[in-house]
Amino acid sequence: MSSFAGKVVLITGASSGIGEATAVHFAKLGARLALTGRNKANLEKVSKQCYDLSNNAAFLISAELSNEQDVKKVVDSTISVYSQLDVLVNNAGVLETGSIENTSLDQYDRVFNVNVRAVYQLTMLAVPHLIKSKGSIVNVSSVNGMRSFAGVLAYNMSKSALDQMTRCVALELADKGVRVNSVNPGVIRTNLQKRGGMDDAAYQKFLDRCKETHALGRFGEVEEVAKAIAFLASNESSFTTGANLPVDGGRHALCPR
Repeated sequence: MSSFAGKVVLITGASSGIGEATAVHFAKLGARLALTGRNKANLEKVSKQCYDLSNNAAFLISAELSNEQDVKKVVDSTISVYSQLDVLVNNAGVLETGSIENTSLDQYDRVFNVNVRAVYQLTMLAVPHLIKSKGSIVNVSSVNGMRSFAGVLAYNMSKSALDQMTRCVALELADKGVRVNSVNPGVIRTNLQKRGGMDDAAYQKFLDRCKETHALGRFGEVEEVAKAIAFLASNESSFTTGANLPVDGGRHALCPR
């Protein structure tokens, strides 16, 4: 993997899970980091990990991405500190369970406000700076955006919208030299499902089922997604844009019988 020395990378949802692993991986590659999340204590722990690896202090922004002013603060403060932006990783996301029979408009709004609207706004604000640097955007989507699964309706719809946004913005910015791609993880061992309402027993059963639901017979690890994100953000993928890249152990290719 090529070095990110001198590059500024902004990562949302960096206080845990895939965001944390992505921050740590970019730190190893020499990037200057702007990290945002809701949990300030966790964000500071991630920052320490990054500093221990790179000797570069990450710039931390505590923010709630469903708040428009906070989203604006994320971009404005990053540019104020670094005067540039080379990579935007739209990683922050929420998951809630619910089918068309028991969902609500409040649930729809909560999921779409973070998974789609905040990404839309953050990308709008970041694009002028990314055009200057001929930078890159990587959106963290899901296999749920590519395939249909019952019981997480709003989440599925939000990730499909994010995939379409990825492709559209890639076309709109191609002549400006800005590449836009997404990673589409399968089941990755994080706290996402627990935050979405699963108890410990249900979560363990969910992980165990990956032997059947993923072609490689296992769930994924956050580091595997982080490496894919860094690849798409790097010059190693210089001829790739508008791609929705499955990082899902083959789950998107399965047709269960």
